[in-house]
Amino acid sequence: MHVLFDDFCNADDPQPWLGQSLRTEQEVELMARLGTAYGVVQDAVGAGARDEEYLAAPGWAAVVTAAAGLAQVLVANDHVALSRLHEAGYRWPLDTEPSSPEPEEGAR
Repeated sequence: MHVLFDDFCNADDPQPWLGQSLRTEQEVELMARLGTAYGVVQDAVGAGARDEEYLAAPGWAAVVTAAAGLAQVLVANDHVALSRLHEAGYRWPLDTEPSSPEPEEGAR
């Protein structure tokens, strides 16, 4: 949970993270839903509760559902971004040659 609220962004207020760790408004909205779902569980069991208490809380299913939806969008957006970089000629590792060779001198 520290990743969601401290490291990656603030799931309670994800809007300022748009363009930093979140790419789209959809990611912001889904992160806010996750923050809300988690907040409901945390309010019900207490911030100092053990993991088992969180997992047994009635609202935990909503947390998992929100996290799954967010994860699908984040991964899909990562794939789109990587595809665009690949189409632009970027390769990994960075010293890898592009897939389409430069035209020869006489071919121009």
